Amino acid sequence: MPANSDEAAVRALYRAFIDAWNARDAKGMAACFSADANMVGFDGSQASGANGIEEHLAPIFASHPTAPYYTIVKSVRFPAEGAAVLQAIAGMVPPGQSDINPAVNAIQSMMAVKRGGAWKIELLQTTPAALHGQDEAKERMTEALRAAFRAAK
Repeated sequence: MPANSDEAAVRALYRAFIDAWNARDAKGMAACFSADANMVGFDGSQASGANGIEEHLAPIFASHPTAPYYTIVKSVRFPAEGAAVLQAIAGMVPPGQSDINPAVNAIQSMMAVKRGGAWKIELLQTTPAALHGQDEAKERMTEALRAAFRAAK
């Protein structure tokens, strides 16, 4: 079982990733990833390595306003020494809007590895939370994300 400081560090790494996205900071986001990491976006786009992730994100942030994420970490587990898996739900409030858009709710899965005493993201995947046929679950997720949005204001 990892020390509580490892869980806190993994949560802080995820928070740094989210904060950098919300700040539209490609360099800050890339700094969260290892040199050979992979990122799979909501739309299925992929980028590899910290440098590749920065190169992928910089033009996105430069070309149009991105919606900020509001997230809730659901779990952090440690399947092996120096490895962590974080699962979160994420919602977005489009620019100029004042509510979570349920159509873009997502599940975020992050695998992080500790090397040389530092945690870095190895894989980050954002998957649309369509939840087909699970209307009540989708509504519960949206309400939880709305509460996170209100709390962040």
